Amino acid sequence: MLSSTSLNPITNPKIPFFSSFSIQSPSLLSFHLPFSPSKTLLKPISATLIPSTPPPQQQQLYQPFRPPPSPLPPKFRSLDAQGRLDVLANRNGLWFEYAPLIPSLYQEGFSPPSIEEITGITGVEQNRLIVASQVRESLIQSKTDEDVMSFFDTGGAELLYEIRLLSASQRAEAVRYIVENGLDAKGAQDLARAMKDFPRRKMDKGWKSFEYGLPGDCLSFMYYRLSREHRNPSEQRTAALMQALQVAESESAKKEVSEQLEGGEDEKPEKDDDLEYRVRVPVVRMQFGEVAEATSVVVLPVCMAEEDTKELLEAPLECRSGGDFGVVEAEKGWKRWVVLPSWEPLAGLRHGGVVVAFSDARVIPWKSNRWYKEEAILVVMDRNRKEVEVDAAFYLAMVDGGGLKVDTGSALKEMGVKESLGTVVLVVRPPKEESDDQLSDEDWE
Repeated sequence: MLSSTSLNPITNPKIPFFSSFSIQSPSLLSFHLPFSPSKTLLKPISATLIPSTPPPQQQQLYQPFRPPPSPLPPKFRSLDAQGRLDVLANRNGLWFEYAPLIPSLYQEGFSPPSIEEITGITGVEQNRLIVASQVRESLIQSKTDEDVMSFFDTGGAELLYEIRLLSASQRAEAVRYIVENGLDAKGAQDLARAMKDFPRRKMDKGWKSFEYGLPGDCLSFMYYRLSREHRNPSEQRTAALMQALQVAESESAKKEVSEQLEGGEDEKPEKDDDLEYRVRVPVVRMQFGEVAEATSVVVLPVCMAEEDTKELLEAPLECRSGGDFGVVEAEKGWKRWVVLPSWEPLAGLRHGGVVVAFSDARVIPWKSNRWYKEEAILVVMDRNRKEVEVDAAFYLAMVDGGGLKVDTGSALKEMGVKESLGTVVLVVRPPKEESDDQLSDEDWE
């Protein structure tokens, strides 16, 4: 055992017994030493160095995974698969509340037929509910009027489903029109197609009298175009114009339709300019997904412009569809085909129709230089109309040395050509993102 003398402080500066120890951990001195060390032995030392300015924080490169918010309503999130199936089977809640349960079941391995077997909701209705709930959510995000949206609280999924192809702004206007006019599913479908199709009809007669921003005008223009497909006078034409007048919203649209009902320009003698407008070949820019959206299509054989006329003459004259599945059958085999929407110029082209593919759009004799683009085009031709009659019409002719070209009736007449390979009824341009580039009246030669 140490004596008390052993605890006396060491005052000899030459033997700093605690100096090295105190430098390493000065806090130990304050707790374990019963005396204060000499001022000559120790100096105050800071345990941490605090810089004058804090160092910049390093950017955190790793971001932890955060799952997206659940699309399910809070009251359904805790349910297991069987619980969600029970909700669907009993239709518990509002339709847009239990609609998100369907894709959640898909993610767990359920298929539409298995869900139909358990819940009684068919695959078609499952798809309609899913899409309609998404359309409804987009309308809420775009701040559509609450009074309009309340109409779809207890039903209306079949109406929202029909406007799925419209943009967000178009959807808002469409649902307003649907609610105000009490449209059914067929009416909503016609409205959506009319609004989708309206911008593509800039070259149609009377288009400028209708306003794109008004759903009623878009629908009215659809009936207005339909009336022009019937003879004047005829009951079908009058009925279509009456429908157009009934749904028109703008004064200019009502005036245009009323003039047609009263006789309009169809009863006036045709001038040369009117005749040229009537026979002018429509040029259509294909839209992405347009064939998939079309309710009816046409299937036509395709010939290459670089080939000689032998291929054109050998192409099938007719192909028909029949049976429960609409199976297409041609009179003979062919290696190239194209499917196009059943546009108005193609609706009556049942026999003798053929498509000629050109790799350069400059083959078409329009005069505006800004349309001389090196893009592929399809020229739809009627082989039953070979006689060169109208100066302003387009005809397919043979190039000296082989190949095919498109020329006007006036140019062919000057060369003494009285019979062509066929009359051009439509020019189709390939789809692209910017489609607001239709030909104006001044672009034609």
